[in-house]
Amino acid sequence: MLSRIPSSIAAVLLSVSLVAAQTPITAPSNRYSPSEDVQLGREAAAEVRQQLPLLRDSQIQSMIANVGQRLVNATPNEFRHPEFRYSFDVVNVRDINAFALPGGPMFLNRGLLEAAETEGQVAGVMAHELSHVVLRHGTAQATKAGKYQIGAVAGAILGAIIGGTAGSVVSQGTQFGLGTAFMRFSREYERQADLLGAQIMARAGYDPRDMANMFKIIERQGGSGGPEWLSDHPNPGNRYDAIIREAQMLRVNNPRGDSSAFVQMRARLRQMPPAPSTEQVVRNTGSGRTGNPNPRGTGGTIGTVERPSSRYRTYREGIFSVSVPSNWRELGQGDTVTFAPEGGYGNVSGRDTFTHGMEFGVTSTSQRNVQNATDELINSLARSNPDLSRASGYSQTSIGNRRGLRTVLENVSEATGERERILLFSTMLPDGRLFYALGVAPRGEFSDYQNVFNQVARSIQLNG
Repeated sequence: MLSRIPSSIAAVLLSVSLVAAQTPITAPSNRYSPSEDVQLGREAAAEVRQQLPLLRDSQIQSMIANVGQRLVNATPNEFRHPEFRYSFDVVNVRDINAFALPGGPMFLNRGLLEAAETEGQVAGVMAHELSHVVLRHGTAQATKAGKYQIGAVAGAILGAIIGGTAGSVVSQGTQFGLGTAFMRFSREYERQADLLGAQIMARAGYDPRDMANMFKIIERQGGSGGPEWLSDHPNPGNRYDAIIREAQMLRVNNPRGDSSAFVQMRARLRQMPPAPSTEQVVRNTGSGRTGNPNPRGTGGTIGTVERPSSRYRTYREGIFSVSVPSNWRELGQGDTVTFAPEGGYGNVSGRDTFTHGMEFGVTSTSQRNVQNATDELINSLARSNPDLSRASGYSQTSIGNRRGLRTVLENVSEATGERERILLFSTMLPDGRLFYALGVAPRGEFSDYQNVFNQVARSIQLNG
């Protein structure tokens, strides 16, 4: 007589069989490299942040970033790309839309957040968009159409996002068809994103049926004027039923309901003035600019600054990676990258500046040791900051397992006219260049930020 299998073992076997039964997904062929995805996405995201109005609300931004990072962490290993840099922004327009760019930047329209009834429905759209990114559908689709020069398509991609006549206005001087090649997905790619998105949701603790329900809401409500999510994401056929079937084969890990952050987000959105349509934003400015006080790329306004989050997110560039507070925004500045909180950055007298946060960069030097190279960097900074002075000597430290230096500088903030302190970290790279990190805070707040700067510096990893 056969003995009975214990119920606990049977449950494990059942869950394994269900996971094994999920639909297999294979990324399409792609002639672009993952680093080209990153470059393309970064350039296009900079255009989006210049031309479309972002919702500057730290609580909503934090909620969306937390959901996004949870989904990224649940991505199957075979679709992980260490080069990719994920970011999650909310566009302050009422159209129901969302889009993700190659390499990781994702944008959700406020109208979509207002239409969602549950956190799982927001996560469903984000998981779908994330699947397009990790499967590299944008560059895979462009592969079919022909090889393009990456730097030539950023404006065209933005035009494809906005769509219609307004999109053509934004795309003036570019080849509009290039944007379509990267952003308008085939029905097969839509099917893949639906199914992989459902799988990622289950791994992250969300019910995949929420994705199907959100798509029904989108179909029912659509959008009034401007782009609609469905115009860029064609129904691959029986979308709702296909997602429900996939959901039945999946086990949801540590099921999640609506978080308090989601409930608070909905309440904050209801209190805000109505958002304009994308078409109105573009038409009212004539060129697609949103009237941000800083058209050079940082956006933002110097003002009240939120304390650094205790949650951290990882940023990866070709030469280094670092973990920064999750409520700090990435701001590209030529050969450097800055992370700063809302209210802590802006444009003053035509120059990008920040009052709180950290800047990371690499600079060429004629010096052969780290102290002389750092002296050279400080002297270079002093030429454009006449009030810059040293507040301490050098101390030894380790940066990315390399010998480095640490020192404190003082300056008068260009943005506020008040004294600020700067914690400078530096180390030499094998190719003879100097890698540096600058932590900036007002002198009266420096003691509060110093531990954060040190923690961020300890997280730095250098490649090569």
